[in-house]
Amino acid sequence: MKVCFIIFMLFFVSISMAQITHPKASPASVVEQYVGLSKITIKYARPAVRGRVVFGELVPYNRIWRVGANASTKITIDSDMTVLGNVLPKGTYAIYAFPQKDSWEIAFHKNTTHWGDGRKNYNAEEDVFRISVVPEKRQEFQENFLITFDKITHNSIQMLFVWENTKVSIPFKVHTDTLMQEEISRQLKENPTAQTYYESARYFQEQGKKYSLALMYLNKAISLGGENYYFFRVKSLVEVGLGDLKEAIVSAEKSLQMAKELGKDEFVRVNEKNINLWRKMLKTHKN
Repeated sequence: MKVCFIIFMLFFVSISMAQITHPKASPASVVEQYVGLSKITIKYARPAVRGRVVFGELVPYNRIWRVGANASTKITIDSDMTVLGNVLPKGTYAIYAFPQKDSWEIAFHKNTTHWGDGRKNYNAEEDVFRISVVPEKRQEFQENFLITFDKITHNSIQMLFVWENTKVSIPFKVHTDTLMQEEISRQLKENPTAQTYYESARYFQEQGKKYSLALMYLNKAISLGGENYYFFRVKSLVEVGLGDLKEAIVSAEKSLQMAKELGKDEFVRVNEKNINLWRKMLKTHKN
């Protein structure tokens, strides 16, 4: 009897170990997107249309949907963000949708332990918040459900749900300027190199602000690191921001010459274009 039991157990274990891993009908996907200094990570599964009507049938209206398939869709953000005026603290959340024909509710949910939509166990009191968005109809057909990002700036991004002929856009705002100011202060205190001053100045130039401080940082970068084409390229743009076209042309010419010597064709072209433009602007001002 004991021998039979051992044989049975060995047979059971061998059968268990021999099980085939099937390919998923809705394969898993991970999307990572940086916005400013922050990162958004989405983990979800991608069901396919397969000739079915999706919204209103496969995904019923007025009922919770996991925004994908299999496990609930998870979003992780590494800094606080704002979604339509609602603060989403850094962390990991489940995303659920409540689709309707003319509007959707999107829930950012604290409980990430539910399998799928957690329909019976879902508790709205565990939502961080809900937002309402309007779905868009599009001409292009999307076979597999897609989560992607668009309209990315230093301070904002749109998360898109796209499936069949429907698109839903969810705008996020990030507090990049606050994070960047903290980073600049820390780096200039701990690691005040030429590159640190240059990167700080370039950020202000790209944001179109604090030109005087940016110019001071660029002069410091040149003093510490020597002259190079990209220092003078940004310096010319900062000087334009300060309204000093003459100095901007001088800086652009220096950048142009150094770029030529190093074979940096792109910088040659942009400097030539800007020099011609700023000379015309100077003539216009004189007239």
